Amino acid sequence: MLVARALSKQFGSLTVIDRVDFRLADAEAVGIVGPNGAGKTTLLNLLSGAMQPSAGQISYRETDIKAQDAAARCRLGIGRSHQVPRPFIGMTVFENVLVAAQQGGQAQGADAYQRGVEALQACGMVEHANRRAETLGLLDRKRLELARALATKPDILLLDEIGGGLTDGEAEVLVRIIQRLRQGGIAIVWIEHIVHILVQVVDRLICMDAGRIIADGSPSAVLENQAVMSAYLGGGVV
Repeated sequence: MLVARALSKQFGSLTVIDRVDFRLADAEAVGIVGPNGAGKTTLLNLLSGAMQPSAGQISYRETDIKAQDAAARCRLGIGRSHQVPRPFIGMTVFENVLVAAQQGGQAQGADAYQRGVEALQACGMVEHANRRAETLGLLDRKRLELARALATKPDILLLDEIGGGLTDGEAEVLVRIIQRLRQGGIAIVWIEHIVHILVQVVDRLICMDAGRIIADGSPSAVLENQAVMSAYLGGGVV
């Protein structure tokens, strides 16, 4: 479904992503972990089109998308949430998802309206539809960020530390939402520091360090991998 080959990204003399190969199958959920500075968010930026690679190839459903920007990839079916939600604060919750449906999903009229309603329903945000976005707490901003991505009707959802800053109880709310999305057939790539919530959702876990993939496999196998434990300074992954 989504394939990257020998993907690299340099900023001057600094190599942030170093010849990474990545594959995502239909309806698969892949988690990405690693210490700070491992290159996780940069990889997500390359897959989403927010950054262009220095070298390598990216294809979506066997079509080369390397030259396409984030907006074009969104319209193809690659949705994205960001670590720090930045809703349109002068708009209501519903207006935020409506814009996403129209601009990211190319929907119009009743179709755009219906997509917005369905996205809010999926994220448990219908009761907040008429609230202005700036009045939301962190959990609801995260849910709105997810709803905006869903309103574009993605086949792939790229999640960047959506659980960051939340309590365990709040993070579990997001886990339940994402589990339901998986049941609907959306493929997911999820970067997260809170590994114990990540493993409740993903089929496969990747660990990155210094811009490279150092482990890729079942969550249990990766978390027991000695290279992964060493990357986390010998403390294990929790």
